Amino acid sequence: METCLQGSILGGRPRAKRRWQPLNSGIAFPQEEPLTPETGKQFFAAQTYCAVAEEKGKVFGLYILHPNNVGRCGHISNASYAVSSESRGKHIGEMLVKDCLEQAKKHGFGVLQFNAVVESNTHARHLYERLGFVQLGTIPKGFRMKDGHYENICPYYHEL
Repeated sequence: METCLQGSILGGRPRAKRRWQPLNSGIAFPQEEPLTPETGKQFFAAQTYCAVAEEKGKVFGLYILHPNNVGRCGHISNASYAVSSESRGKHIGEMLVKDCLEQAKKHGFGVLQFNAVVESNTHARHLYERLGFVQLGTIPKGFRMKDGHYENICPYYHEL
């Protein structure tokens, strides 16, 4: 499979509803409500950069990149990823993370930090560690799952 990874339409912001379906279905994003066309447009417009992994119009995954904070901490970026369940195991996540590291540097960030990697998401955690991310610790019960129970989160960072 040859998958295209690109900053998407409208200045690097996904616009079609189908593009954010992976975002609504997983545990990568903390939003409570699924994105609608209007909230999706606002959500993606607020990002520094977005990219979509797709092939022949089918979306396999996406990521968002934005500042983690402002002012003296504005050099630290944050990103979130979503990969469709049917494309897991095809290295889509790896392609997204590698591109995000490049884009974060291009956009002037010095650090990429992940605030809330769910501890049970072992595939993502192994990928991040293999790519040189460092775990900062564990926050007990930091993420409320869709069924209401809480799971630990593990913040990670990577110097750019």
